[in-house]
Amino acid sequence: MNILILSTNRNLYSTRRLVEAAQARGHAIKVMNHTKCYVVMDANNLDVYYGDHVVANVDAIIPRIGSSVTFYGSSIIRQFEMKKVFTTLSSLALVRSRDKLRALQILASKGIPIPRTAFAKFPSDIDHLIKQVGGPPLVVKLLEGTQGLGVVLAETKKAAKSVIEAFYGLEANILVQEFIEESAGRDVRAFVIDGKVIAAYRRIGKEGDFRSNLHRGGTGEAIKLTRKEKEIAVAAAQSLGLSIAGVDMLQSNRGPLVMEVNSSPGLEGIERYSNIDIATSIIQYVERQVNKPKKSDKIGA
Repeated sequence: MNILILSTNRNLYSTRRLVEAAQARGHAIKVMNHTKCYVVMDANNLDVYYGDHVVANVDAIIPRIGSSVTFYGSSIIRQFEMKKVFTTLSSLALVRSRDKLRALQILASKGIPIPRTAFAKFPSDIDHLIKQVGGPPLVVKLLEGTQGLGVVLAETKKAAKSVIEAFYGLEANILVQEFIEESAGRDVRAFVIDGKVIAAYRRIGKEGDFRSNLHRGGTGEAIKLTRKEKEIAVAAAQSLGLSIAGVDMLQSNRGPLVMEVNSSPGLEGIERYSNIDIATSIIQYVERQVNKPKKSDKIGA
């Protein structure tokens, strides 16, 4: 197969591992910076260009789209989709998952357990908003935040009001969310591929930090998920239309709660702590999809 990875940095761990896995299985694979691609279209003609060259003869793409270029990245993916090129991440699923509010609304509508969450633009009664999520301590999150940035724990009502008012004063879009105290700065990342949890690990925040992100200095450890946790992780990925996803869950007293579903999950942490070859599993998934018989190829079609 001819596989194209859409990535702005070919030296990133995840990108390098995907290249190694594809080459090991005999595929031709290239890395292309999607921010330097552009699309051209007219009637019955949709092309993707890189420089003055048309990007052609591609069997599959593996998008690794950063959050800062979600809109542009989704437009490049969409062009490939319209050219009937298989993608591990659809443009719609990317947009759904990157909008934290939209993603939580979809998860809640599907009956998937999440922390109680509130969203308001300019609430007339902040006290009531705080009450809706169970009161302090509570978590305030910027909708545009990533890797633990823009996430604040407000431990008292006074602090919560101050933080919320400050964000509203900056005209920032925020989520107000209940704090799951028993998670104690830990969460679980489940890696889902094609409707199955392939691997998982527990992320542990550094001492004194309620956030568990590895980018914030946290560590990890191998973990075996319960059947319920696996079911919820798969359901969360499917509800957003993601065939490959990193599902982040809190282990609460009332069961697993989905915090976020990542559409471009990194491979370094999950491979390091689970000791499972995730990159090869992704390439094998691509092989199954690209080689899947088309309906017109079936006998009697």
